[in-house]
Amino acid sequence: MQKIFKIGLIGCGHIAETYFRAHKYFNNFRIIKCADINKKSAEKCAKKYKIDFVSINKILKDKEIEIILNLTIPTAHYVVAKKSLLSGKHVYSEKPLAVDLKDGLELVKIARRKKLFIGNAPDTFLGGGNQKARQLLDRKIIGNIKFGTAIFAFPGIQSYHPNPEPWFKKKGGGPVIDMGPYYLTALVNLLGPAKFVTSICNHNTKKRIIGIGPKKGKKIKVECPTTYFSTIRFENGTTIRLTLSFDVISHLRNHIELYGDEGSMIIPDPNMFGGSVLLSKKLGSKWKNYKTNKMVLGKINIRTQSSRANESPTNANYRGVGLAEMIYSIQKKKKHRCNGNLSLHVLNIIEGIHKSAKTGKKFYIKTKCERPKFFTSKEINSIII
Repeated sequence: MQKIFKIGLIGCGHIAETYFRAHKYFNNFRIIKCADINKKSAEKCAKKYKIDFVSINKILKDKEIEIILNLTIPTAHYVVAKKSLLSGKHVYSEKPLAVDLKDGLELVKIARRKKLFIGNAPDTFLGGGNQKARQLLDRKIIGNIKFGTAIFAFPGIQSYHPNPEPWFKKKGGGPVIDMGPYYLTALVNLLGPAKFVTSICNHNTKKRIIGIGPKKGKKIKVECPTTYFSTIRFENGTTIRLTLSFDVISHLRNHIELYGDEGSMIIPDPNMFGGSVLLSKKLGSKWKNYKTNKMVLGKINIRTQSSRANESPTNANYRGVGLAEMIYSIQKKKKHRCNGNLSLHVLNIIEGIHKSAKTGKKFYIKTKCERPKFFTSKEINSIII
């Protein structure tokens, strides 16, 4: 009989509903208790999902709970993850691993010392879109990848998050902290680890207006840059030009494009799980469409608008698969894909983007990680309901 791991949730904010919905898709975990620094948020969450709410200290000491799901704001990820590990719990956090690289390094060391698993979002690269692209790249279908582009450009997190203030603080990181992990993790999965980065940034507005939720219309202060242009050189020789911006009303560019010596490839949205991979091997030819809507983690599973403003109908969203795959790996005593080393490497690139933009100098990535292994159908089917 499949063991179901009991999860304690810390942080009952905007993203929590997505992980509760994951109960419908994955067979090896259940969120049974929740806690939040804001007691009202915990009470509301507990009532909605018919679970118990307790204090953060109690949830960390609870012997019934094996894993802490850390959905706090980015600046709190380190503190909560550290407390969880020191309490003898495995931990899976929303992205990023931490805000500072030194804190991320400490978390990975603690987990290794205590022989605990530390996992981290995003897990979207495990979805049909990115895995189909990975499958095609591994077959060298467009040869060796020489260079490419990646872009996230949107009016800002204040347009789709009811509490966007933390992302605009001086250490909030703007689009690099908010959306950078999706793009960087997807790129590392496709290309392997990064070698160095150069970057420039723009400070564009001093105020933003919240566009959703109970604080809609409220002005908030912007203390960090909101657009970054970066060039990343990967260890395999590929160069990627990455744009991350909270200052673009709309655009028609593709999320990720890769250019090989035998063709070009368009990768679907790394913030979601599905979408088609497009391929061109000849000038002027039609793009070949590799659909993912029949893949287990590419099927459309959102038919109605959720309370998350950026999550629209007709999407594939299987957030929580990283947690389920980590649990599978705990049981099999093997390395999981959304692991600490991968998350630490992505955090190192994020640090590089920030520091290079500040100093104008090339930033070499010091951490190393393995390119995650392809997510096989056998493994996926073992955790799917």
